[in-house]
Amino acid sequence: MLKQLFGTAVMLGLATASLFAQAPVEITGVLVKKRITPVKLFKVVEGKPVEISNTTPEEKGKFGFIFYPEYEGLYVIGTGTVGSPNDNYKFYFKAGDKLSVSILDSSYVLTGKLNSKENIVLTQWHDLVHPIEHKSINFMKTQSTFVDFFPVLESTTAKSKTFLNGKATGNAKFDKNIKQYMAWDLASYATNFINTPRSAHPAVEEYSPYYATLKAEDFARNTASIYAYPWGSRTLSGLVSLNSRQQNIKYLPGVEGLKNTFAFIPNDTLKGDALLDRFAGLKSYNDYKDMNDAFGKYVITASQKKKNLDILTPLLTLKPGDAAYAFAYPDKEGKTVSMASLKGKVVLVDVWATWCGPCRAEIPHLKKLEEEMKGKDVAIISLSTDAVTDKEKWLKMIKDENLGGTQLFAGGPGNEFSQYYKVNTIPRFLVFDKEGKIVTVDSPRPSNPALKALLEKTLAAK
Repeated sequence: MLKQLFGTAVMLGLATASLFAQAPVEITGVLVKKRITPVKLFKVVEGKPVEISNTTPEEKGKFGFIFYPEYEGLYVIGTGTVGSPNDNYKFYFKAGDKLSVSILDSSYVLTGKLNSKENIVLTQWHDLVHPIEHKSINFMKTQSTFVDFFPVLESTTAKSKTFLNGKATGNAKFDKNIKQYMAWDLASYATNFINTPRSAHPAVEEYSPYYATLKAEDFARNTASIYAYPWGSRTLSGLVSLNSRQQNIKYLPGVEGLKNTFAFIPNDTLKGDALLDRFAGLKSYNDYKDMNDAFGKYVITASQKKKNLDILTPLLTLKPGDAAYAFAYPDKEGKTVSMASLKGKVVLVDVWATWCGPCRAEIPHLKKLEEEMKGKDVAIISLSTDAVTDKEKWLKMIKDENLGGTQLFAGGPGNEFSQYYKVNTIPRFLVFDKEGKIVTVDSPRPSNPALKALLEKTLAAK
Protein backbone atom coordinates (compact mmCIF):
# COMPACT_ATOMS: atom_id res chain seq x y z
CA MET A 1 0.00 0.00 0.00
CA LEU A 2 2.79 2.41 0.88
CA LYS A 3 4.31 1.87 -2.53
CA GLN A 4 0.99 2.70 -4.12
CA LEU A 5 0.66 5.92 -2.11
CA PHE A 6 4.27 7.01 -2.49
CA GLY A 7 4.01 9.12 -5.65
CA THR A 8 1.00 11.22 -4.58
CA ALA A 9 2.01 11.74 -0.97
CA VAL A 10 5.57 12.71 -1.87
CA MET A 11 4.44 15.31 -4.38
CA LEU A 12 1.94 16.77 -1.91
CA GLY A 13 4.50 16.84 0.88
CA LEU A 14 7.26 18.29 -1.30
CA ALA A 15 8.02 21.98 -0.87
CA THR A 16 11.32 22.17 -2.78
CA ALA A 17 13.64 19.78 -4.58
CA SER A 18 16.03 19.96 -1.63
CA LEU A 19 13.60 17.86 0.40
CA PHE A 20 14.69 14.78 -1.57
CA ALA A 21 17.93 14.94 0.43
CA GLN A 22 15.86 14.04 3.49
CA ALA A 23 14.48 10.68 4.49
CA PRO A 24 10.68 10.60 4.17
CA VAL A 25 8.20 10.06 6.98
CA GLU A 26 6.51 6.65 6.72
CA ILE A 27 3.08 6.11 8.28
CA THR A 28 1.29 2.77 8.50
CA GLY A 29 -2.05 2.43 10.20
CA VAL A 30 -5.31 0.61 10.70
CA LEU A 31 -8.69 2.32 10.91
CA VAL A 32 -10.65 0.40 13.55
CA LYS A 33 -14.15 1.71 12.92
CA LYS A 34 -17.39 0.16 11.79
CA ARG A 35 -17.52 2.43 8.76
CA ILE A 36 -14.50 2.86 6.51
CA THR A 37 -13.95 6.53 5.72
CA PRO A 38 -10.99 8.36 4.15
CA VAL A 39 -8.02 9.02 6.43
CA LYS A 40 -6.48 12.44 5.96
CA LEU A 41 -3.02 13.89 6.56
CA PHE A 42 -2.79 17.57 7.50
CA LYS A 43 0.06 20.01 7.90
CA VAL A 44 -0.32 23.09 10.09
CA VAL A 45 -0.45 26.51 8.43
CA GLU A 46 -0.87 29.63 10.56
CA GLY A 47 -2.66 27.85 13.37
CA LYS A 48 -5.00 25.83 11.17
CA PRO A 49 -4.81 22.31 9.68
CA VAL A 50 -4.48 22.12 5.89
CA GLU A 51 -5.05 18.79 4.14
CA ILE A 52 -2.06 17.58 2.13
CA SER A 53 -3.15 14.01 1.33
CA ASN A 54 -5.90 11.46 1.94
CA THR A 55 -6.43 7.77 1.34
CA THR A 56 -9.31 5.33 1.62
CA PRO A 57 -8.27 2.35 3.78
CA GLU A 58 -8.40 -1.19 2.44
CA GLU A 59 -11.25 -3.50 3.41
CA LYS A 60 -9.52 -4.45 6.68
CA GLY A 61 -8.85 -0.81 7.49
CA LYS A 62 -5.18 -0.65 6.53
CA PHE A 63 -3.83 2.67 5.26
CA GLY A 64 -0.52 4.46 4.85
CA PHE A 65 1.28 7.63 3.83
CA ILE A 66 4.83 8.46 2.76
CA PHE A 67 5.72 12.13 2.58
CA TYR A 68 8.61 14.55 2.89
CA PRO A 69 7.86 16.91 5.82
CA GLU A 70 8.03 20.61 5.03
CA TYR A 71 9.00 21.34 8.62
CA GLU A 72 9.72 19.55 11.89
CA GLY A 73 6.72 19.81 14.17
CA LEU A 74 3.07 18.90 14.54
CA TYR A 75 0.99 17.27 11.82
CA VAL A 76 -2.52 15.84 12.06
CA ILE A 77 -3.94 12.48 11.01
CA GLY A 78 -7.58 11.52 11.24
CA THR A 79 -11.00 11.11 9.69
CA GLY A 80 -12.50 14.43 10.84
CA THR A 81 -13.12 17.69 9.02
CA VAL A 82 -10.40 20.25 8.46
CA GLY A 83 -11.71 22.79 10.95
CA SER A 84 -12.31 20.55 13.97
CA PRO A 85 -10.17 18.50 16.36
CA ASN A 86 -12.92 15.89 16.46
CA ASP A 87 -11.55 12.54 15.14
CA ASN A 88 -8.22 14.21 14.27
CA TYR A 89 -5.01 13.55 16.21
CA LYS A 90 -1.67 15.35 16.55
CA PHE A 91 1.67 13.71 15.78
CA TYR A 92 5.21 15.08 15.68
CA PHE A 93 7.30 14.41 12.58
CA LYS A 94 10.86 15.08 11.48
CA ALA A 95 12.70 13.58 8.50
CA GLY A 96 13.01 9.81 8.67
CA ASP A 97 10.35 9.22 11.34
CA LYS A 98 8.09 6.19 11.25
CA LEU A 99 4.62 5.95 12.77
CA SER A 100 2.46 2.88 13.30
CA VAL A 101 -1.01 3.67 14.62
CA SER A 102 -4.52 2.33 15.02
CA ILE A 103 -7.28 4.95 14.82
CA LEU A 104 -10.29 4.09 16.97
CA ASP A 105 -13.79 5.57 17.30
CA SER A 106 -12.71 8.46 19.52
CA SER A 107 -9.00 7.91 20.17
CA TYR A 108 -5.90 6.18 18.84
CA VAL A 109 -3.14 3.82 20.01
CA LEU A 110 0.43 3.40 18.83
CA THR A 111 1.42 -0.03 17.54
CA GLY A 112 4.73 -1.56 16.57
CA LYS A 113 8.23 -0.78 17.86
CA LEU A 114 9.48 1.92 15.46
CA ASN A 115 7.54 4.93 16.73
CA SER A 116 9.66 7.95 17.61
CA LYS A 117 10.32 9.00 21.20
CA GLU A 118 8.50 12.25 20.45
CA ASN A 119 5.31 10.47 19.41
CA ILE A 120 5.51 8.10 22.36
CA VAL A 121 5.57 11.09 24.75
CA LEU A 122 2.86 12.88 22.74
CA THR A 123 0.68 9.77 22.97
CA GLN A 124 1.26 9.46 26.72
CA TRP A 125 0.07 13.06 26.99
CA HIS A 126 -2.91 12.27 24.76
CA ASP A 127 -3.83 9.35 27.03
CA LEU A 128 -3.69 11.62 30.10
CA VAL A 129 -5.92 14.34 28.64
CA HIS A 130 -8.23 12.07 26.64
CA PRO A 131 -11.00 12.10 29.30
CA ILE A 132 -11.36 15.90 29.02
CA GLU A 133 -10.71 15.87 25.27
CA HIS A 134 -13.51 13.36 24.72
CA LYS A 135 -15.99 15.29 26.85
CA SER A 136 -15.03 18.59 25.22
CA ILE A 137 -14.44 17.80 21.56
CA ASN A 138 -16.78 14.84 21.07
CA PHE A 139 -19.69 16.67 22.66
CA MET A 140 -22.16 15.12 20.21
CA LYS A 141 -21.16 11.65 21.45
CA THR A 142 -21.12 12.37 25.18
CA GLN A 143 -23.71 13.65 27.62
CA SER A 144 -21.32 15.79 29.63
CA THR A 145 -22.01 18.96 31.61
CA PHE A 146 -19.80 21.17 33.73
CA VAL A 147 -20.79 19.13 36.80
CA ASP A 148 -18.77 16.12 35.64
CA PHE A 149 -16.27 17.99 33.41
CA PHE A 150 -14.83 20.54 35.83
CA PRO A 151 -13.52 18.00 38.40
CA VAL A 152 -11.77 15.99 35.67
CA LEU A 153 -10.34 19.18 34.17
CA GLU A 154 -8.89 20.26 37.53
CA SER A 155 -7.46 16.79 38.17
CA THR A 156 -5.87 16.69 34.73
CA THR A 157 -4.33 20.16 34.96
CA ALA A 158 -2.84 19.18 38.33
CA LYS A 159 -1.30 16.04 36.84
CA SER A 160 0.05 18.02 33.88
CA LYS A 161 2.45 19.87 36.18
CA THR A 162 4.57 16.75 36.72
CA PHE A 163 3.79 14.96 33.46
CA LEU A 164 7.13 15.72 31.80
CA ASN A 165 9.24 14.42 34.69
CA GLY A 166 11.60 11.79 33.27
CA LYS A 167 10.23 12.15 29.73
CA ALA A 168 13.06 14.00 27.95
CA THR A 169 13.39 12.65 24.39
CA GLY A 170 16.80 14.08 23.57
CA ASN A 171 15.26 16.26 20.86
CA ALA A 172 15.84 19.75 22.25
CA LYS A 173 13.26 21.35 19.95
CA PHE A 174 10.50 18.93 20.90
CA ASP A 175 11.39 18.94 24.60
CA LYS A 176 11.01 22.71 24.58
CA ASN A 177 7.85 22.89 22.48
CA ILE A 178 5.93 20.08 24.21
CA LYS A 179 5.24 22.48 27.07
CA GLN A 180 3.51 24.83 24.65
CA TYR A 181 1.56 21.97 23.05
CA MET A 182 0.31 20.90 26.47
CA ALA A 183 -0.75 24.42 27.40
CA TRP A 184 -2.61 24.82 24.10
CA ASP A 185 -4.34 21.45 24.50
CA LEU A 186 -5.63 22.25 27.97
CA ALA A 187 -6.81 25.69 26.87
CA SER A 188 -8.42 24.21 23.76
CA TYR A 189 -10.40 21.58 25.65
CA ALA A 190 -11.41 23.95 28.46
CA THR A 191 -12.68 26.69 26.14
CA ASN A 192 -14.30 24.34 23.64
CA PHE A 193 -16.29 22.77 26.45
CA ILE A 194 -17.95 25.99 27.59
CA ASN A 195 -18.41 27.28 24.03
CA THR A 196 -20.34 24.25 22.72
CA PRO A 197 -23.95 23.14 23.28
CA ARG A 198 -24.65 21.36 26.58
CA SER A 199 -27.80 20.43 28.45
CA ALA A 200 -26.63 22.71 31.28
CA HIS A 201 -24.28 25.68 31.24
CA PRO A 202 -22.45 27.16 34.24
CA ALA A 203 -22.55 30.78 35.31
CA VAL A 204 -19.16 32.49 35.27
CA GLU A 205 -19.12 32.27 39.06
CA GLU A 206 -19.32 28.47 38.76
CA TYR A 207 -16.27 28.08 36.52
CA SER A 208 -13.62 25.86 38.08
CA PRO A 209 -10.31 27.49 39.17
CA TYR A 210 -8.36 26.63 36.01
CA TYR A 211 -10.44 29.06 33.96
CA ALA A 212 -9.17 31.99 36.01
CA THR A 213 -5.63 31.21 34.77
CA LEU A 214 -6.57 31.39 31.09
CA LYS A 215 -5.75 34.76 29.54
CA ALA A 216 -5.96 35.25 25.78
CA GLU A 217 -3.23 37.87 25.90
CA ASP A 218 -0.77 35.35 27.40
CA PHE A 219 -1.33 32.96 24.49
CA ALA A 220 -1.39 35.75 21.89
CA ARG A 221 2.08 37.11 22.58
CA ASN A 222 3.84 34.47 20.50
CA THR A 223 2.69 34.20 16.90
CA ALA A 224 4.96 31.23 16.21
CA SER A 225 3.39 29.24 19.05
CA ILE A 226 -0.14 29.83 17.73
CA TYR A 227 0.85 29.12 14.14
CA ALA A 228 2.51 25.79 15.08
CA TYR A 229 -0.56 24.43 16.88
CA PRO A 230 -3.22 22.84 14.61
CA TRP A 231 -6.09 24.66 16.29
CA GLY A 232 -4.22 27.74 17.47
CA SER A 233 -6.53 30.20 15.75
CA ARG A 234 -9.65 28.39 16.95
CA THR A 235 -8.37 28.22 20.53
CA LEU A 236 -7.37 31.88 20.65
CA SER A 237 -10.89 32.78 19.55
CA GLY A 238 -12.24 30.57 22.32
CA LEU A 239 -10.01 32.28 24.87
CA VAL A 240 -11.23 35.71 23.77
CA SER A 241 -14.81 34.50 24.12
CA LEU A 242 -14.05 33.12 27.59
CA ASN A 243 -12.35 36.30 28.81
CA SER A 244 -15.17 38.44 27.40
CA ARG A 245 -17.69 36.37 29.33
CA GLN A 246 -15.59 36.57 32.49
CA GLN A 247 -15.52 40.37 32.17
CA ASN A 248 -19.21 40.58 31.24
CA ILE A 249 -18.41 42.00 27.80
CA LYS A 250 -21.26 41.12 25.46
CA TYR A 251 -20.68 40.09 21.88
CA LEU A 252 -21.17 42.95 19.45
CA PRO A 253 -21.06 42.86 15.66
CA GLY A 254 -19.07 45.29 13.57
CA VAL A 255 -16.37 47.73 14.55
CA GLU A 256 -17.28 47.92 18.23
CA GLY A 257 -17.14 44.16 18.58
CA LEU A 258 -13.70 44.03 17.00
CA LYS A 259 -12.48 46.72 19.38
CA ASN A 260 -13.48 44.46 22.25
CA THR A 261 -11.71 41.48 20.65
CA PHE A 262 -8.51 43.41 20.00
CA ALA A 263 -8.34 44.45 23.65
CA PHE A 264 -7.38 40.82 24.40
CA ILE A 265 -4.83 40.48 21.57
CA PRO A 266 -1.56 42.43 21.97
CA ASN A 267 -0.06 41.17 18.68
CA ASP A 268 -0.82 43.14 15.48
CA THR A 269 -0.41 40.13 13.17
CA LEU A 270 -2.88 38.15 15.25
CA LYS A 271 -5.26 41.12 15.23
CA GLY A 272 -5.10 40.85 11.45
CA ASP A 273 -5.99 37.16 11.65
CA ALA A 274 -8.93 37.94 13.96
CA LEU A 275 -10.08 40.64 11.54
CA LEU A 276 -9.96 38.21 8.62
CA ASP A 277 -11.92 35.62 10.63
CA ARG A 278 -14.60 38.27 11.20
CA PHE A 279 -14.46 39.27 7.52
CA ALA A 280 -15.10 35.64 6.58
CA GLY A 281 -18.55 35.80 8.21
CA LEU A 282 -19.65 39.00 6.46
CA LYS A 283 -22.09 39.08 3.56
CA SER A 284 -22.35 42.85 3.16
CA TYR A 285 -19.72 44.94 1.41
CA ASN A 286 -20.70 47.94 3.51
CA ASP A 287 -19.98 46.03 6.72
CA TYR A 288 -16.68 44.90 5.24
CA LYS A 289 -15.80 48.47 4.29
CA ASP A 290 -16.59 49.77 7.79
CA MET A 291 -14.33 47.20 9.43
CA ASN A 292 -11.60 47.51 6.83
CA ASP A 293 -11.56 51.30 7.12
CA ALA A 294 -11.15 50.97 10.90
CA PHE A 295 -8.74 48.04 11.12
CA GLY A 296 -7.35 47.27 7.66
CA LYS A 297 -3.92 48.35 8.89
CA TYR A 298 -3.63 45.02 10.69
CA VAL A 299 -3.69 43.08 7.41
CA ILE A 300 0.08 42.92 7.25
CA THR A 301 1.52 39.70 5.87
CA ALA A 302 1.39 38.50 2.26
CA SER A 303 -0.78 35.58 3.37
CA GLN A 304 -3.23 37.92 5.08
CA LYS A 305 -3.42 40.18 2.04
CA LYS A 306 -4.27 37.23 -0.20
CA LYS A 307 -6.97 36.03 2.22
CA ASN A 308 -8.35 39.55 2.38
CA LEU A 309 -8.70 39.66 -1.39
CA ASP A 310 -10.28 36.20 -1.49
CA ILE A 311 -12.87 37.35 1.08
CA LEU A 312 -13.56 40.68 -0.58
CA THR A 313 -14.22 39.34 -4.08
CA PRO A 314 -17.43 37.42 -3.27
CA LEU A 315 -18.74 40.37 -1.26
CA LEU A 316 -18.94 42.33 -4.46
CA THR A 317 -21.79 39.99 -5.48
CA LEU A 318 -25.06 39.25 -3.62
CA LYS A 319 -25.51 42.99 -3.57
CA PRO A 320 -28.75 44.95 -3.18
CA GLY A 321 -30.86 44.62 -6.29
CA ASP A 322 -29.64 41.13 -7.18
CA ALA A 323 -32.32 38.46 -7.58
CA ALA A 324 -32.99 36.35 -4.49
CA TYR A 325 -32.20 32.65 -4.39
CA ALA A 326 -35.26 30.70 -5.53
CA PHE A 327 -35.70 28.55 -2.43
CA ALA A 328 -38.54 26.13 -1.78
CA TYR A 329 -38.92 24.38 1.59
CA PRO A 330 -41.74 22.61 3.49
CA ASP A 331 -43.57 24.34 6.33
CA LYS A 332 -44.65 22.65 9.59
CA GLU A 333 -47.63 21.11 7.77
CA GLY A 334 -45.46 19.79 4.93
CA LYS A 335 -46.68 22.39 2.41
CA THR A 336 -43.95 23.80 0.19
CA VAL A 337 -43.34 27.55 0.40
CA SER A 338 -41.16 29.13 -2.27
CA MET A 339 -39.56 32.52 -2.71
CA ALA A 340 -41.63 32.95 -5.85
CA SER A 341 -44.87 32.49 -3.87
CA LEU A 342 -43.89 35.47 -1.69
CA LYS A 343 -43.62 37.98 -4.52
CA GLY A 344 -45.50 41.17 -3.71
CA LYS A 345 -44.37 41.09 -0.08
CA VAL A 346 -41.28 42.35 1.69
CA VAL A 347 -39.63 39.18 2.95
CA LEU A 348 -37.62 38.81 6.16
CA VAL A 349 -35.81 35.46 6.44
CA ASP A 350 -34.54 34.34 9.86
CA VAL A 351 -31.97 31.53 9.58
CA TRP A 352 -31.90 29.73 12.93
CA ALA A 353 -31.86 26.40 14.81
CA THR A 354 -33.50 25.14 17.99
CA TRP A 355 -30.12 24.52 19.68
CA CYS A 356 -28.83 28.06 19.02
CA GLY A 357 -28.95 30.23 22.16
CA PRO A 358 -28.59 33.60 20.37
CA CYS A 359 -31.36 32.51 17.96
CA ARG A 360 -33.73 31.74 20.82
CA ALA A 361 -32.86 35.07 22.45
CA GLU A 362 -34.23 36.85 19.36
CA ILE A 363 -37.60 35.04 19.40
CA PRO A 364 -39.42 37.50 21.72
CA HIS A 365 -38.17 40.40 19.61
CA LEU A 366 -39.22 38.61 16.42
CA LYS A 367 -42.70 38.03 17.84
CA LYS A 368 -42.98 41.71 18.72
CA LEU A 369 -41.83 42.71 15.22
CA GLU A 370 -44.38 40.32 13.68
CA GLU A 371 -47.13 41.98 15.73
CA GLU A 372 -45.98 45.45 14.65
CA MET A 373 -45.93 44.38 10.98
CA LYS A 374 -49.39 42.78 11.12
CA GLY A 375 -51.62 43.93 8.25
CA LYS A 376 -48.63 45.06 6.16
CA ASP A 377 -47.16 43.33 3.15
CA VAL A 378 -44.37 41.70 5.12
CA ALA A 379 -43.69 37.94 5.22
CA ILE A 380 -41.58 36.71 8.12
CA ILE A 381 -39.91 33.40 7.28
CA SER A 382 -38.12 31.41 9.98
CA LEU A 383 -35.84 28.93 8.22
CA SER A 384 -34.68 26.10 10.49
CA THR A 385 -31.23 24.61 9.86
CA ASP A 386 -31.72 21.83 12.40
CA ALA A 387 -30.48 18.39 11.35
CA VAL A 388 -33.08 16.12 9.75
CA THR A 389 -32.90 13.89 12.83
CA ASP A 390 -34.00 16.85 14.96
CA LYS A 391 -37.11 17.70 12.97
CA GLU A 392 -39.40 16.56 15.80
CA LYS A 393 -37.57 18.90 18.21
CA TRP A 394 -38.27 21.72 15.72
CA LEU A 395 -41.97 20.86 15.51
CA LYS A 396 -42.21 20.59 19.29
CA MET A 397 -40.58 23.98 19.80
CA ILE A 398 -42.96 25.62 17.29
CA LYS A 399 -45.86 24.31 19.36
CA ASP A 400 -44.37 24.88 22.83
CA GLU A 401 -43.15 28.42 22.08
CA ASN A 402 -46.16 29.32 19.92
CA LEU A 403 -43.85 30.48 17.14
CA GLY A 404 -45.47 32.67 14.53
CA GLY A 405 -44.58 33.69 11.00
CA THR A 406 -43.95 31.02 8.41
CA GLN A 407 -41.85 28.19 9.82
CA LEU A 408 -39.84 26.32 7.17
CA PHE A 409 -37.48 23.36 7.54
CA ALA A 410 -34.31 23.52 5.42
CA GLY A 411 -32.85 20.22 6.60
CA GLY A 412 -29.43 20.78 8.16
CA PRO A 413 -26.73 23.48 8.18
CA GLY A 414 -25.51 22.40 4.73
CA ASN A 415 -28.81 23.31 3.03
CA GLU A 416 -28.74 25.14 -0.29
CA PHE A 417 -30.01 28.44 1.12
CA SER A 418 -27.22 28.56 3.69
CA GLN A 419 -24.63 27.58 1.11
CA TYR A 420 -25.85 30.17 -1.39
CA TYR A 421 -25.76 33.00 1.14
CA LYS A 422 -22.68 31.59 2.91
CA VAL A 423 -24.43 31.36 6.27
CA ASN A 424 -21.64 30.21 8.58
CA THR A 425 -23.07 31.53 11.84
CA ILE A 426 -26.61 31.93 13.09
CA PRO A 427 -28.89 33.69 13.63
CA ARG A 428 -28.75 35.46 10.27
CA PHE A 429 -31.45 37.77 8.96
CA LEU A 430 -31.97 38.63 5.30
CA VAL A 431 -34.39 41.13 3.72
CA PHE A 432 -35.84 41.02 0.20
CA ASP A 433 -38.11 43.55 -1.50
CA LYS A 434 -41.52 42.99 -3.09
CA GLU A 435 -39.92 42.11 -6.42
CA GLY A 436 -37.84 39.34 -4.90
CA LYS A 437 -34.62 41.36 -5.00
CA ILE A 438 -31.98 41.50 -2.30
CA VAL A 439 -32.16 44.42 0.11
CA THR A 440 -29.50 42.98 2.42
CA VAL A 441 -28.20 39.49 3.13
CA ASP A 442 -27.01 40.50 6.62
CA SER A 443 -29.62 42.73 8.22
CA PRO A 444 -29.87 43.93 11.83
CA ARG A 445 -31.48 41.50 14.27
CA PRO A 446 -35.07 41.98 15.51
CA SER A 447 -33.70 43.20 18.85
CA ASN A 448 -32.25 46.16 16.95
CA PRO A 449 -34.86 48.84 16.05
CA ALA A 450 -32.94 49.35 12.80
CA LEU A 451 -34.56 46.21 11.37
CA LYS A 452 -38.09 47.55 11.76
CA ALA A 453 -36.97 50.81 10.17
CA LEU A 454 -35.43 48.88 7.27
CA LEU A 455 -38.63 46.92 6.67
CA GLU A 456 -40.74 50.07 6.71
CA LYS A 457 -38.33 51.80 4.34
CA THR A 458 -38.49 48.80 1.98
CA LEU A 459 -42.28 48.80 2.14
CA ALA A 460 -42.39 52.46 1.21
CA ALA A 461 -39.99 52.08 -1.73
CA LYS A 462 -41.48 52.15 -5.20
